[in-house]
Amino acid sequence: MSIIKAIKDAITQAQFVKAITLGTEALNKVDEKHDVSELLYLLVVAYRLDKQFEKGLESAKRLLSENPDHARTYQEMGHIYAARANEKDAAIAFYQATRRNPALLASWLALHKLYIQMGNTQAAEISKAQIDYLKGLPRDVLGGRDLMFDGDLHKADQVCRQFLQTNKHHPEALLLLAEIGIQLKIYGEAEFLLASCLELYPDHKAAGMEYLKLLAKMGKFKDVKALANKLLAHYPSNPVLLAAKASALLGLSEVPDALSLYHQLLQQDDNQPGIHLLLGHALKASGDLPAAIAAYQKAYHYRAEFGDAYWSLANTKTYRFSENELTQMQKLVNEDEVTMDDKTHLHFALGKAFEDSLVFDQAFHHYAMGNQTKQQQIKYEPEAFERQVAAQIETCTPDLFKRLKEVGEQRDDPIFIVGLPRAGSTLLEQILASHSQVDGTMELHNILGLASRLQGPTNQYPQILSELKHSYFTRFGEQFLKETQDYRAGAPFFIDKMPNNFLHIGLIKLILPNAKVIDARRHPMACCFSGFKQLFGDGQDFTYGLENIGRYYSSYVELMNHWDSVLPGFVLRVQHEDVIDDLEGQVRRILDFCGLPFEQKCIEFHKTERTIKTPSSEQVRQPIYRSGLDQWKNFEAHLGPLKNALIESS
Repeated sequence: MSIIKAIKDAITQAQFVKAITLGTEALNKVDEKHDVSELLYLLVVAYRLDKQFEKGLESAKRLLSENPDHARTYQEMGHIYAARANEKDAAIAFYQATRRNPALLASWLALHKLYIQMGNTQAAEISKAQIDYLKGLPRDVLGGRDLMFDGDLHKADQVCRQFLQTNKHHPEALLLLAEIGIQLKIYGEAEFLLASCLELYPDHKAAGMEYLKLLAKMGKFKDVKALANKLLAHYPSNPVLLAAKASALLGLSEVPDALSLYHQLLQQDDNQPGIHLLLGHALKASGDLPAAIAAYQKAYHYRAEFGDAYWSLANTKTYRFSENELTQMQKLVNEDEVTMDDKTHLHFALGKAFEDSLVFDQAFHHYAMGNQTKQQQIKYEPEAFERQVAAQIETCTPDLFKRLKEVGEQRDDPIFIVGLPRAGSTLLEQILASHSQVDGTMELHNILGLASRLQGPTNQYPQILSELKHSYFTRFGEQFLKETQDYRAGAPFFIDKMPNNFLHIGLIKLILPNAKVIDARRHPMACCFSGFKQLFGDGQDFTYGLENIGRYYSSYVELMNHWDSVLPGFVLRVQHEDVIDDLEGQVRRILDFCGLPFEQKCIEFHKTERTIKTPSSEQVRQPIYRSGLDQWKNFEAHLGPLKNALIESS
């Protein structure tokens, strides 16, 4: 019998002293963080039931110091405070529990009772609505939703699929399975599930909202706009739908309309920190940095612990925090009630603030803490990516490309810029987008989406490439050009700057054999550390650990060397340091590769006005500068794991 089961059995049998003794002894022996969290949680429960409230709170605070998003610990604290007739702290604790796990029915029930006692009618109505929703769910769906919010995605997936075997088209189960798929990054299946749910239940508001978020995550902004308009016909003043439409408009580079919608929302109610944040992103992308900064500051004004607002200020790369802001961030990052997500953003913002102040050890501490908390959330496994690289090398052989040399859509419109994030790809994009014959677009998700569809329940990608009918490759190329048309402005050529496409260069060659591919390369230490100190919105999970990012970089170089071997001349490598040292020479080299005549505007790229949504947006609006080349050396004493990973893989 495991010690965890023994403690649970003792609690079930009301043998609380025995449970406390077993738990205390076990805590002195375990090393795994998961086991420590579970032991501490069971101790909190046992102490509460034994009415040892102070010790229960001590154990709860210890657990939350290591795992600040443990929802059930907040729930236990709520019960302890309620037992001591401390209504205010009980309400705060139960509220924190529901923020982290909205499926905790016990916390909602307790909150509803407390809100009525405290005379908070509006909050009581909100909690009652959530209680009614949760009570209306089938037991298995509620249990699956609870498991999902607790992070046990595979168990939640299993529970939900079993329920759907006998309840094939249950809307809440379809929605839950899609949400689990999104968290597991199985976007193709999640998209199918949500589309099916809305086909069967057109008025299912929650499914519509989730579908909007997924389409935006996948970069399908035209579909987001269409769906938002459809839903707005039923809910014309819904702020979430209006915000989703505004984000879609921004994605389609319809910036004035997006800004107008954000301002419209704020005119209705200025106390919307999330909308101020989105407005800031739109203003930053359009180049209005002072207004973007004001919007970010307004966001944290309305929600003091809003970590993303502080990080967004830091992520302008030019903003300098005031002493008051710095003090506020340092205070917030140590408060138990602040969520792990907010703390992650705050740590990255503090890292940037201390780096700007040349306090490098303190800066690294916060970068490391931010990466640690982010890694706890995403649980990236480097072996999975290394298997993907190995599969590409094994499948995409000279023989494959020889057999399929006549396939694909023959147009030469696309220019792909690939590589690692923070390697100078935005600079190359800005240079090329300054040319009269080239449209700059964004980091398009279409190639990643195609690869995801090819990796189906019965297919293995990239192995399936050798089995497809030749006509499929032409169809995929045509589909890519059709889907990306909405992001173009009429120039003969356009850029797709999705860096992760380097994994799929073989696929690109087969569906678009005349496309151009540029590999943005940068000194490995500079590139990897720049990624380590960057908090990405989505999709760069390998960056949250020095060893992980070093291994990823090495696998990337291995794969790029493979593409050079099997597809000689298909990829142009551009070293960031060479662009800094010889801008005109490298610009001419890039334009020659793309078959474009030289234009002086490409040298004066910083004068080009366009929407830019990457972290480097402000940097590429300035002339070339060298100050960023060796920033990693200020942190060299801390970068041993990165160096070792690069050396071991070389």
